[in-house]
Amino acid sequence: MTGSGMETVRILGAGPAGLTAAITLARAGFDVEVMEQRNGVGTRFSGDLQGLENWSRTTDILDELGEMGIETDFDHAPYTDLLISNAEEVLRFSCARPAFYLLRRGPYEGSLDLSLLRQATDAGANIHFSRSIPPADADIVATGPSREGIFAVAKGFTFTTDMENTAIGLIDPTSSRGGYAYLLVMDGIGCLATVLMHSYSDVAVCLRRAEHLFEQMTDLEIRDPHPCGGVGSYMTERRFMDGTCRFAGEAAGLQDPMWGFGIRFAVRSGYCAAQSIIEGFEYGDAASSTFEPLMRAGTVNRYLWDRYGVKNYNHLFGRLRGVQDPLSHLHSFHSFNIYQRMLYSRAERHLRDRYARGSTPPE
Repeated sequence: MTGSGMETVRILGAGPAGLTAAITLARAGFDVEVMEQRNGVGTRFSGDLQGLENWSRTTDILDELGEMGIETDFDHAPYTDLLISNAEEVLRFSCARPAFYLLRRGPYEGSLDLSLLRQATDAGANIHFSRSIPPADADIVATGPSREGIFAVAKGFTFTTDMENTAIGLIDPTSSRGGYAYLLVMDGIGCLATVLMHSYSDVAVCLRRAEHLFEQMTDLEIRDPHPCGGVGSYMTERRFMDGTCRFAGEAAGLQDPMWGFGIRFAVRSGYCAAQSIIEGFEYGDAASSTFEPLMRAGTVNRYLWDRYGVKNYNHLFGRLRGVQDPLSHLHSFHSFNIYQRMLYSRAERHLRDRYARGSTPPE
């Protein structure tokens, strides 16, 4: 199948996966119709700072975006210096290359969402807001996370500040429940949040505790705060194809169940789905080959965190003291190595039993 300018491709969802697919297809000459049920792009976000991770592949994510033809004109900043605290001690790490790039989400100038929207419309894609179609009528479904199988709830706030660019992770049971808290600052915008893996009703208490601990660690300056947050969901099986319909991003189950980084997976899967239409290859096979090892490694990582990390924060923190450059360790954790392969069946059963029960987070 080749792009003739006459064939119409229907995409459901205008997030990073859907818009990446739209950009790729429209540039190849296809008539692209994107249906987004919300009234704009990024409207479920409130200026949140999120990360483009740089450890699941050895290629720098910005180079990867360039290879896919995605312009990086959105606001972003590289982070090589990271801090991790257990509320008593702060460990400092310096990576040889950026561990991640922070960017902003939501309908705001400079955000990833508005950048991708501009690129899609400039390429000739038609974006229809406040509209939807049945998934069975779409060629690509990229509708974001499921509301079933919730494994994490994040609550926090964004703010303006004069603080320097900062990335601090907090692993402390009083500021989260089985998860972590974080403080991120990028170019005058801050985001402070806690992530809970269980006991979701404690989220407000944990957020106040996290803010208090960050006040002790930094010269925390908060102006004009606005609430933000979200959920993470875990699908026990990835779904890349249903008939002729392709699934991409979180709709396909592509979300790291350890730390929640999913933008890189979303963009890559949207591009792969589009290329499968342009070049005529089997998307399900290609997506499974690309993403299944990453998702399985993430499943094992989540299992090990539940079994050992949460129950023994001090042991985990002690192991981090000996790490010089965490990027190589993070990459190894996503390589689906021999040890992870041995544990995968057990880890999958654990996550299916614990997280795939359709639990619903608090409003």
